[in-house]
Amino acid sequence: MGKGKIKKVFPGGNTSQGFYSYYHYMIAPNATRIFCIKGGPGVGKSTFMKYISEKMVDLGYDVEQHCCSSDNNSLDGVVIPAIGVALLDGTAPHVVDPKNPGAVDEIIHLGDYWNEDKLRQNKELILKANARVGRLFKIAYNQLNEAKAIKAELDSYYAEAMNMGGVNSIIHNIAESILGDIIRDHKLQFEKEADDRHLFATAFTPKGQAHFLETILDGVTKLYFITGEASAIGSHVIGTIAQAMHIHGLNTEVYHCAFEPTAVDLVVIPNLKLAILKEIPGIDIKLQGVPGLDKVIIKDLNQFLDQSVLAVYEEEIKSARDRFGLAIQRATSYIAAAKAEHDVMEEYYIPAMDFNAINAKRELILKRILKYAEEFK
Repeated sequence: MGKGKIKKVFPGGNTSQGFYSYYHYMIAPNATRIFCIKGGPGVGKSTFMKYISEKMVDLGYDVEQHCCSSDNNSLDGVVIPAIGVALLDGTAPHVVDPKNPGAVDEIIHLGDYWNEDKLRQNKELILKANARVGRLFKIAYNQLNEAKAIKAELDSYYAEAMNMGGVNSIIHNIAESILGDIIRDHKLQFEKEADDRHLFATAFTPKGQAHFLETILDGVTKLYFITGEASAIGSHVIGTIAQAMHIHGLNTEVYHCAFEPTAVDLVVIPNLKLAILKEIPGIDIKLQGVPGLDKVIIKDLNQFLDQSVLAVYEEEIKSARDRFGLAIQRATSYIAAAKAEHDVMEEYYIPAMDFNAINAKRELILKRILKYAEEFK
């Protein structure tokens, strides 16, 4: 058995609506086991999960690493789909509590391994740093909300110039092609109750916009790529097709926009090894580097734009783009500042932790996971 694959996604994000969570889609409630890891900053939650993730990959299991949007080097969770096991960070802002205690869920409290006296000695400093982190994130979200108003203005120019009849014809043609292939080939049964899973493929992080799209598309053989300047209309195309596929009984993985968390950037239909992706502003993806992808069909929405209408708003469009970019830069700078303050807070926790005891606990949890894996063989 060779090494497994790692798929990297974001379960939550720093958005124009504040912190937005799709945590409840990380794994189904009827999973084999869900470990909710509790504890403060710097206590080793992410390291705990990374270690188990790497061990399972080495043993040949495909693993999902659910990355933290507020820390480029940390994980919010690890999911091992083949055996229905997940480890989740259960601390704020993505608070997770057991829904089926004992039967499915349990808490691993790393606070059992800290020295309370050492932490109490730094109580005031911890409270101050924690308050500062919250304040910095609030400022960042205000900047993203400001950017949302600017983007709404920008979207309005493209909406006025767009021929929606042409856009709808693309939606129809893609949906008809996908469903037609299934019906003709008789290769797939439609689900009685199709699953739709929702996550983020990109994120605004302390280091700017980040993505792991190549890992999400790994295994996709056919991709529809929606290009064009009208980003909001591109999201409309993807979202409408995603809904249509789900209604018709196909399981879907829906990946939302890091900026507008209800909008859609990407839908993957795993059983068909097919995906529909839009061009995402600020994100550079090299499709030629996606393993197994052998057919890319490009649909350019710019062909339906009335350039004479856009010409009327040329100055306004440029101004909106510039203002939007600056607001995003400011938001990112405050997310980075919050990360730096969070690092300061970690410095009070790290010396207070018994990491040898945590490592011993980690080995016990790994043994239990391997026992669950045996049940699936």
